[in-house]
Amino acid sequence: MTGVDLIVIGAGPAGMAAAAEAAGLGLSVTVLDEQPAAGGQIYRAVTQGGALRGAILGQDYLDGAGLAQAMLASGARHVTGAVVWNIEPDDQGITVTWSQDGRAAQMRAARLILATGALERPVPIPGWTLPGVMTAGAGQILLKASGIVAQRAVLAGSGPLLYLLAAQMVRAGTPPLALVETQSFGDTVRAMPQLVAGLRGWRTLLKGLGLLAELRRAGIRRVTAARDLAVEGQDRATALRFNSGGRTQRIACDTILLHQGVVPNTQASRALRLDHDWIAAQHSFAPRTDAWGQTSHPGIFVAGDGAGIAGAVAAAEAGRLAAIQVAHQLGRIDAGKRDARAQGPAGRLAAERALRPFLDTAYPPAAQVLAPADDTIICRCEEVTAGQVRGWAKMGCTGPNQTKAFGRVGMGPCQGRYCGLSVTALLAAAQAMPPAEVGAYRIRPPLKPVTLGEVASLDAAGRRAEPAQDRGAAP
Repeated sequence: MTGVDLIVIGAGPAGMAAAAEAAGLGLSVTVLDEQPAAGGQIYRAVTQGGALRGAILGQDYLDGAGLAQAMLASGARHVTGAVVWNIEPDDQGITVTWSQDGRAAQMRAARLILATGALERPVPIPGWTLPGVMTAGAGQILLKASGIVAQRAVLAGSGPLLYLLAAQMVRAGTPPLALVETQSFGDTVRAMPQLVAGLRGWRTLLKGLGLLAELRRAGIRRVTAARDLAVEGQDRATALRFNSGGRTQRIACDTILLHQGVVPNTQASRALRLDHDWIAAQHSFAPRTDAWGQTSHPGIFVAGDGAGIAGAVAAAEAGRLAAIQVAHQLGRIDAGKRDARAQGPAGRLAAERALRPFLDTAYPPAAQVLAPADDTIICRCEEVTAGQVRGWAKMGCTGPNQTKAFGRVGMGPCQGRYCGLSVTALLAAAQAMPPAEVGAYRIRPPLKPVTLGEVASLDAAGRRAEPAQDRGAAP
C-alpha cells in the first residue's frame, strides 16, 4: 500500500492551499478530489476560466486560479474523480479508501487534512421538492460549470450568496425576477454591535455593498422580512408565495433558487468520531479544532468551512496553517520557523473571521426553516415530514439516531446530510433541550454509496495497487 506524509481530502480553497504549502515544505502530498478539476464549489471550473467567465463571475472567482495553479505546480499529487468512502486512523497513521472509475484504492498517510467544505442549509418549505426548485449553490454550479443561467428565476432566502448570484445573473444577461429575503431590518440592528470588530474584514463588507449597488442599478426587485414562503405548482414550480408587509404576495416564475446560508460538512468528521461543538451563531455543528485546525484526534486536521463558516479567503489561510503544523509535527521545520511562517496566514485568517459574527446575526436562517410546518417534508430521501418527527418525540424519541428506527429518516442516499440539522432542531424544540444535547446522526462508513464490485476490487489483504492513471495529476 502506498504511503505519503499527508493526504488532503478536497481541492477547494482550503485543500489547494494546504497541499501547495505542505509540498513546498518538503512533504509528500496526495490530494483526493471528488471533482474532475481543482477548485471545489467556490472555484468550480476555475482552471477553465477566461475573460468572459471572469466578467460574469467576478475577479474573486478568478483569484482561485492562482490557488489551483500553485497546487498543480507544487509537486502534490492530485487525484480527481476520487470518491472517499472510508477513513481508518490507528496508532501509526491513517488509511483512506476511495473509488475512482468504479475501482477502489487505499493509501496510508502520517497525517490527514479534511478540506471538505460546506453544505447549503436545507430549506424545508412547502413545495421545495418540486421540479424547478434548487438551491442557490446549484444555480451557481450550472453557471460555473456549464454556462447555464436559470430562466425566469426568483432567488429566495437569506445570505450574501444571494447577492453574488443575482449580480452574476445580471452580468450574464439573464437577471432574476426578484430577490425575496427573509432577514429583517431588526436583524441588521441586532448585528450592529458586531460591526465595529467586523471592520477588520472591511474588504468583504465593501464587496457586499458593491453587489447591492449593482443590483439597484440593474433594477432588481428586493423584498425583505418575507415570511411564510411556499412554492406553488403541481408537476413543477410555477410561483413563489410569501407574506410581506402584512399581505400575501405571489411572483410567477419558472425557477426558484433557495438559500439560507451554508453549514460545515461534518460527514467525514462525524464518521471519525471527532469531538464536535454546537455553534449557536451558525445554527450548526462543527468539529472542535485548535488554532492550527487539529481535531480531537492527533494527526487529523480540518481546514476551511468544514470547521466553521468563514469564506473562501479564510479557508485558504486555514489550509496553510494546518499544513505548516503538519510539517512541524513531521520534523520538517522547527517551532521557530513554524511560528514565523504562520504569522501571515494567521493574521489574514483573523481579519477574515472578524466579520463573521456580524454576518451570522444580520442573515440568520428563517424561523420557518428551523421549525417547519408539520406537513412539510424534511427528509426528501424517505419523504418524512416535520410533523412525523415531532410525533416521534412525543412517543419518547430523544435523538436523531433513534429516528432511524421510528421512520428511516436519515437512512436514504444522502445519509442525513440534508435533513440532519432539521431533525436535531425539531427534536430539541419538542423536548426543550439544547441542540448540543440532542446531538447529531452517527455516521458510519461507507461515507458515500459504494458497489460490491468496488469493495471486491481490493485484494484479499484489503489492499489494491494504485489506479493506472490519475486524471489531473501533476506531471
